[in-house]
Amino acid sequence: MLNGMLWIVRSGAQWRELPEAYGPWQSVYARFAKWRDDGTLERVFHTLSGDADMENLSVDSTCIKVHESANGGKKNGE
Repeated sequence: MLNGMLWIVRSGAQWRELPEAYGPWQSVYARFAKWRDDGTLERVFHTLSGDADMENLSVDSTCIKVHESANGGKKNGE
């Protein structure tokens, strides 16, 4: 399920577009919502970032993907 969550974050896709290899999207989303609400994801993030090597940190906005529906989607006739 964690791999499914990571796929969603990496791809920028909607939950219902999750590949079947990760299981039903409803199940993956339900686990994500549970972990989000009970603080599990935040604890994992803080644990992993506590040991992060920040010496060579780089953020590149060109790697951020946005799904079509996030920017209004395709227009009719265009």
